[in-house]
Amino acid sequence: MITGVAQEIKRQRWKMLLVTMFCYLFFYTGRHNFGWAAHQLADTLHISYERVGWISFAMLVSYALGQLINGNLADRFSPKHMITAGGLLSVAANVMISWSNSFVMILILWSLNGYFQSMAWASGSRIISNWWNSGNRGLAFGLYTMAAGLSSVLTYLMSILLVHESWRNLFRIPVLFLAVAVVIFFLIVKNGPDTVSSPGNASTQKPGWKEAYRKVLSNRRFLVVCLALGFQSMARYALIFWLPLYFLGTGVETANSQVWISLLLPIGMATGAISFGFLSDWLFRSNRVVSISFGMAICSVLSAAIYFINVKSGITMALLVFLAGFFAYGPQANFWPLAPELLGQAYVGTGTGIMNMVAYVFAAVGEPLMGKFIDATGNKAVIFIIVTIIALLSALTILFTAAFAPTKVEEDQVAI
Repeated sequence: MITGVAQEIKRQRWKMLLVTMFCYLFFYTGRHNFGWAAHQLADTLHISYERVGWISFAMLVSYALGQLINGNLADRFSPKHMITAGGLLSVAANVMISWSNSFVMILILWSLNGYFQSMAWASGSRIISNWWNSGNRGLAFGLYTMAAGLSSVLTYLMSILLVHESWRNLFRIPVLFLAVAVVIFFLIVKNGPDTVSSPGNASTQKPGWKEAYRKVLSNRRFLVVCLALGFQSMARYALIFWLPLYFLGTGVETANSQVWISLLLPIGMATGAISFGFLSDWLFRSNRVVSISFGMAICSVLSAAIYFINVKSGITMALLVFLAGFFAYGPQANFWPLAPELLGQAYVGTGTGIMNMVAYVFAAVGEPLMGKFIDATGNKAVIFIIVTIIALLSALTILFTAAFAPTKVEEDQVAI
């Protein structure tokens, strides 16, 4: 009887992981589409790239604030319902933007979209952590992060196909897939094993919101991890947002077919996510810190190579872009398991929310600064030298976790 229940739980945990991955696979269609609209949007509204960067900044700050709030809510309420509501509201915001002609209106709607999008990631992490509280958690979060990377691939692919039409279609067509995915997710997913064996009977006591924030913010090792993730996210978004602009407007990419090279960035990111999930569990023996530092250091070197080497070959550039994506995003799969490992199971949502808040505050600050550098230098390749510096800061910062003693939760943590 016990074996039968255990087998059912194992089957269900994979089912819930795959359904959550499927839903998040389409979330970036409502967020990473903006970079592809930047060029036409700037021309249509007659604004500078710096002002375009401020629109992106507003979304990312709103997303960060939403993470701070919604991560805690995911520990207290139904993450399934939060993901569903966030996805459908994001679809609505994108469609409304497609009919807008005002800089201010787009700024407001894109800010709201950031909050709606923030309702998903920590909630999904909560669901996965509920189901994967034993076994290969690094693998589970690696697969979840891979889904986010593949979401960028899908968004890039759709955007490349639509970019030479009206920018408005970039906010209308891709999000239709998100709407369908969210409905399927809502109909299938369950928040945790308790809802399978005994619906409505949660076995884990939910902490108060003040206690949750106090617990998370008092863990110094966790705060160092958040800082390192901030630098990683800044580097990642510098590439995600501005690389399409680079390939749409530099001499190396005179042929339209060269724009397809940019698709290798999210493909590399998705590949890196699942690869680093395996690496941390097996090669690095669950030492997330070492694997993160290794990945971000390699990302720094690759970005410097793209900037300083005068690449003439499309194949060479394609390889460098793929590898930059691989090492820029892959280490992020190793950040998320650190929330339950450093904080304990009861604070996963709050911890993940704070991590993501820091990540997107950093990313938000980087967007208008990157636009200003591009405007000032007239050189879109400047993004690569900036990514070089930021990625190196991430690689070094994560090593400072060793400067603080583990908490009781970390000492009691069993390697999984």
